[in-house]
Amino acid sequence: MWVVKYRKLFYAFSGLLVLASVVSFFTWGLKPGVDFTGGTLIEVSYDGGRPDQTAVTTALAAVDPAVSVRLGTSEKGEQEFIVRLKEVSQEEKAAVMTALSLNGTATTTIKTFDSIGPVLGAEALRKSIVSIILVILGIVLYITFAFRKVSEPVASWKYGLVAVIALVHDVIIPTGVFSILGHFKGYEVDTLFVTALLVILGFSVHDTIVVFDRVRENLHKAPAKKPFGEIVGESVSQTFTRSINTSLTTLIALVVLYFVGGSTTEHFSLALIVGIAAGTYSSIFIGSTLLVTIAGALTNKAGKK
Repeated sequence: MWVVKYRKLFYAFSGLLVLASVVSFFTWGLKPGVDFTGGTLIEVSYDGGRPDQTAVTTALAAVDPAVSVRLGTSEKGEQEFIVRLKEVSQEEKAAVMTALSLNGTATTTIKTFDSIGPVLGAEALRKSIVSIILVILGIVLYITFAFRKVSEPVASWKYGLVAVIALVHDVIIPTGVFSILGHFKGYEVDTLFVTALLVILGFSVHDTIVVFDRVRENLHKAPAKKPFGEIVGESVSQTFTRSINTSLTTLIALVVLYFVGGSTTEHFSLALIVGIAAGTYSSIFIGSTLLVTIAGALTNKAGKK
């Protein structure tokens, strides 16, 4: 199949995306949300029209000079403000409410008022990192076990290794996108972003296993001397339409959620859109073709001996 034949082009394309994501991450990093840094996050809407953003920022500066105020979109499509402050005490809360109402001149509706201490934020960050590592480790062990009877021409543990390479690809790309958006648009990452990464890992490995399982079936059916590349190519062809259709229906739902779900789910759905698109690509064009590349490397090594 053409996917196997032109695999180096797909490697190059993925390499460029990963490189851009890594450079962006190490240059700008991610902008952590209140969940990780601690602080107060407020979503507020105004009855009778949203006031000037600068006026709200100036009013809140008396409570926290480093206040961050940005636009958000509610479920009804109306624009609101999303305010980020330091952790607000009970005494300061009244001052914040007064500032948001511009000293009583505007009628406000507080949709969320979340306050998280720095200790809880650090714990959330640590647990998020641990959860991603555990999920990847669990996936490797499962794939190694599931493909334990496959030994030729690629050992079962290498299926797990290839799956991890594809998963890292699928995590790095949305991370890079949010690094860029964080730098230019102020997008923050929170525990919902980590949840999105975990969903991406599960979705991606599901697609990868479907292709790998078809490779395993075709290996048992194929004649002894049939090239491994042909077997993988046929397996990808047999699962190609299924993978595209499954991902496309999911992406349609996520795009709708992104545009109508409001500010609460906007970043979450965007991370899923980018990650699932990357995961579908890697399952078809990276994971399966890496098996062929590894098999070819093993054959060349054996030939030299």
